[in-house]
Amino acid sequence: MAVSSESGTLFVVATPIGNLEDITLRALRVLKEADLIAAEDTRVTRKLLAHFDIHTPLTSYHQHTEARKVEWIVEQVAEGRRVALVSDAGTPGISDPGDELITACIEAGLDVVVIPGPSAVIAALVASGLPTRRFAFEGFLPRAAGERRVRLEALRAEERTLLFYEAPSRVLATLEAICQVLGDRRVAVAREMTKRFEEVVRGRASEVLEHFREHPPQGEFVLVVGGATPGEAPPPAEPAVSPEEDVAERVAAGMSERDAIRAVATERHLPRREVYAAWLQHKRGG
Repeated sequence: MAVSSESGTLFVVATPIGNLEDITLRALRVLKEADLIAAEDTRVTRKLLAHFDIHTPLTSYHQHTEARKVEWIVEQVAEGRRVALVSDAGTPGISDPGDELITACIEAGLDVVVIPGPSAVIAALVASGLPTRRFAFEGFLPRAAGERRVRLEALRAEERTLLFYEAPSRVLATLEAICQVLGDRRVAVAREMTKRFEEVVRGRASEVLEHFREHPPQGEFVLVVGGATPGEAPPPAEPAVSPEEDVAERVAAGMSERDAIRAVATERHLPRREVYAAWLQHKRGG
């Protein structure tokens, strides 16, 4: 693509993660002066713009945007327009599709300017009470239990403080996996940062897990996990047989399926539903 001698700029604009007072004066100016705003969800961004009486035209740009939409936005910048890229909250490009557009503009030789602002990750890290000198942000862990466990296994020896985004529906499962794979480390779970019901729960992983078992998770979460201690002994090796094989052996010995599943889940510190699902697949020959 030929770049105009008077090409515009892609502004990557951080927006509030909850409290609208956190938006910067520079961000407001850029959003007002832009020719176009590319938004992850135009409905969310319209509320922000209405609050600050900003009337810049909007176009959608999200994970389901087709490649030609990226090309179209790049063309707008190449033709001299000032385009502001925003996500629903925080800085575009962090766990959202903004990085694709940013990369496309850079590869086209266009100017990309970041307007920094609120960050749920940094806010949670600072509020956690855990070491902040060295840390690693891992985004969202895999949804599937097995894949999530594999990813945590790969991080078991990581000495930096670890940070994860998590959906409320998976907070309990993730805390259980952390206990099983990483051990009972110090953790902090920050939810609804900068919002009305902001909360930071600190303690050992088992203690925080118990808290959220009693108080069902709601809102948006950042999990902060203490890093491995240098020379920390690895967790005990996994049993020689899989959970479903363990259940099968107990059932063959005369135990009921229900009791076998409960016993295996308890002894291996696994969610009962995970053992049950593995047992069902085993029975079906999967």
